[in-house]
Amino acid sequence: MLTDEARAAANASSWSVFRASGNALFASLDPVLRGMPVDRWPDVAALNDAAQRRDRLVVNANGEPIRFVPQEGRPARFEDAYEPRIFLRGEVMVRESNWHDLFNALVWMTFPRSKAAINARHFASLKAQKSPQRSALGDALTLFDEDGVVVLSSNVGLLELLRRFRWKELFVECREAVRSDMRFLVFGHAMYEKALNPFIGMTAKSVLLPVPADVIQLEGVALNAEADRLLGAYILEPGNLLHGRSLSPLPVLGVPGWWPPNEAAAFYDDTSYFRSGRLGADACGSSPGS
Repeated sequence: MLTDEARAAANASSWSVFRASGNALFASLDPVLRGMPVDRWPDVAALNDAAQRRDRLVVNANGEPIRFVPQEGRPARFEDAYEPRIFLRGEVMVRESNWHDLFNALVWMTFPRSKAAINARHFASLKAQKSPQRSALGDALTLFDEDGVVVLSSNVGLLELLRRFRWKELFVECREAVRSDMRFLVFGHAMYEKALNPFIGMTAKSVLLPVPADVIQLEGVALNAEADRLLGAYILEPGNLLHGRSLSPLPVLGVPGWWPPNEAAAFYDDTSYFRSGRLGADACGSSPGS
């Protein structure tokens, strides 16, 4: 069994390797990561310090500042459960030396409006449900929160190809249009955890948002902020995310720039990963976003 010192050293080492990896799947987190310690695992104190220094407010739906707190035992009251505690007190529980919870904290700092919107709808759903079984809305929110990717495009035809599982048309025939007219931002903290060791089969649950061309030209902090604004508004709309089918499957290793083997067109021949689906879109599309 590892001593505390050995565990701390192992965590620091894995964190340092991650910081040096340069994996494009983690690009959305770069602005937050620049404020993280380099030589040690970020504990709750480091996370809270980083959250307070963000250029955008990291708050819950009630305007309470988000604070990261150590994971506690099983709650005895509804108000102390995970989602209610965030909604009522702004406290996000974090397990020590846990990648899953660390990425959750980093996403809170990257997309605070959207995380607050998910939490608010979770809280309302939990208050309204009559049984311990999670609702269809709760399922959809959880799927996106864990494995979500937000896809922005100024070309709605490309979004339609994605929605209809037309992978070779999208990622091979329309590859240059994808590079110029689409942006893919990982949102789900479980997807970030999986991306530490990518594997064929990694599939995200995506929200597809048409946007003006000038949004596609944004980068870094500006792109994250606009995506967060649009995504947060989308999540809060009562007619959205009512069930898991609201989300579009996305084989993430097919996104150009996210996995070196996808530079070869033959990569997309694997139909066990790039599964067929609904048909009907014209290749490469042409309609601008609005």
